[in-house]
Amino acid sequence: MTSTSIRRAIVPGIAALALALSACGAANEQSGAADAGGELSGTLAGGGASTQQAAMGAWAVGFQGTHPDVTIEYDPIGSGGGRENFISGAFPYAGSDAYLSDNEGELSAATERCSGDVPIQVPSYISPIAVAYNLPGVDELHLSPQALAGIMAGTITEWDDQAIAADNEGVDLPAERINAVHRSDESGTTENFTDYLTTVAPDEWDAGVVETWPTEYGGEGAKGTSGVVQTVANSEFSVGYADASQTADLGKALIGVGDDFVEPSAEAAAKILEASPEAENASDTAVIYDLDFATEEAGTYPIVLTSYLMACQTYDDAADGELVKAFMEYVVSDEGQDQAAAEAGSAPLSDTIQEQALAIIESIG
Repeated sequence: MTSTSIRRAIVPGIAALALALSACGAANEQSGAADAGGELSGTLAGGGASTQQAAMGAWAVGFQGTHPDVTIEYDPIGSGGGRENFISGAFPYAGSDAYLSDNEGELSAATERCSGDVPIQVPSYISPIAVAYNLPGVDELHLSPQALAGIMAGTITEWDDQAIAADNEGVDLPAERINAVHRSDESGTTENFTDYLTTVAPDEWDAGVVETWPTEYGGEGAKGTSGVVQTVANSEFSVGYADASQTADLGKALIGVGDDFVEPSAEAAAKILEASPEAENASDTAVIYDLDFATEEAGTYPIVLTSYLMACQTYDDAADGELVKAFMEYVVSDEGQDQAAAEAGSAPLSDTIQEQALAIIESIG
C-alpha cells in the first residue's frame, strides 16, 4: 500500500466543512469534555478523506441526536492531508481511504504522535468507487478493465473506440473525444483506483499504485471528490472516478468482472471483503485489508475503497479521548452504519468486522 511522505502539517481551515451542529453556543467551542452530569459537550474537529464527506454529515446529525452539546467538524482535505494532520497532532482523529504503513514512515510517525502506542485504525464503511460519466444519450455503459485503464492512461481517446464499442453492442457511442477527469490532490481514492488498474490491467496502466495522479497521462484534474463530480457533471463526454455516494444523477459504468458487468451498488461492493485478506500490518489495534481487486466472484463490484478512521489509544487531553471514543463508537454502531447507508449510500460493515472495530475503540482511554 503506497503512502505519502511526511510533510510539516498545516492546520486547514475547518470552515471548509464545518458540520456545526451545536445547540449550546459559545460554551461548546471548547475542546470536548464531559460536564458534571456526565454528558458530553464541546467540539471535535478532524478531517481527511473527501469520500467521507457525505457519511460524516450523516454521522454528525445522528450523533448530535444523542449528544446535543457536541459539535462535530470535518474538513474534507483528502486522505493524505488527514493523515498528515493526525500525525502532527492538529487532528485528534482523521479519516483516510488508505491505511497507515511504514513505506514512507507514516506508521512510525503516528506511533510517536500517540505517545509510543500504535494508532487505532478501524473501517468506517465500505463504498464503491464509481466510474461516473456524462455521455448524452447513453443510459448504460459497459467498460472492461482494459478499456477503463486505457481511457485513464490516455491511450483510448475517443468514445467510439473499438475497445469500448465491443462491450456496448447496440449503443450509439458518439465520435467525441474523451475528457478523462482525475483527482488533482493527494487522494486515497486515487490510490485504491490505481491499485485496481495496476492489478487488473497492468499492460494498459503502467504507472503503478499512486496517491497523486501521474501528470504525463493527461486528462483534467479536479480537487476532491466534489471537484471530480462537478467537473464531470459540467462537461459533456467526460468520465471520472469518485465515491459512488456522491455521484448523484451521473451515469455510472458497469465494470467487467469475469463474464459479467457489475454496477457499483453498496451490496456488490461489500462482497469484496469476503474475498480479501487482512493487510500484513493488521493487528489487535488495526482492522485493515488489502482488497482483492482481481476477484471474479459473481455479483462483486471490484473498484472499492474501505474508508478508515484513525485515532490514538490514549490522549494527553482526556476530553479529546472521550469525544473521539464516543463518536467512533457511534460511527461503527448499528445506528451509525444504518445512518450512513441511508444518507450516503455506503455498505454497512459486516457483523464480524463491526465487532472487531468496536472492541478496539472501546480500549481508548
